Amino acid sequence: MQVGLLFPHAVQAIQIKRQVRDLKQGKWRTVTVYAITSLPTFQASPADLAAWIRGHWSIENKLHWVRDVTYGEDHSQARTGHAPRNMAALRNLAIGALRLTGTGNLAQAIRHLSRDATRAILGLT
Repeated sequence: MQVGLLFPHAVQAIQIKRQVRDLKQGKWRTVTVYAITSLPTFQASPADLAAWIRGHWSIENKLHWVRDVTYGEDHSQARTGHAPRNMAALRNLAIGALRLTGTGNLAQAIRHLSRDATRAILGLT
């Protein structure tokens, strides 16, 4: 019988409970997730760990959600060869370019630019 964690370098274990809402049904539920780190508390306090986890969600919300929802990446027909990676790179380039212009609402900016192809090519907005 094995005693202890199956992660020999684990120093801290974290339990995170969050409330999430299903956008279609509107029902709230509690989700519990766990994380393990080899960093001791003097290198990563609970506040540090919480900030890093929130930082991860910041990336998820600013990039992955935009790619999935605004660009419909999950519905893309590009599935063979290098096409998926190339399309992801182009989407990231477009998102980065729009963010550099100070665009707040990417979906609105994309709709605006898509109405006239010369806007995106010439950089005229």
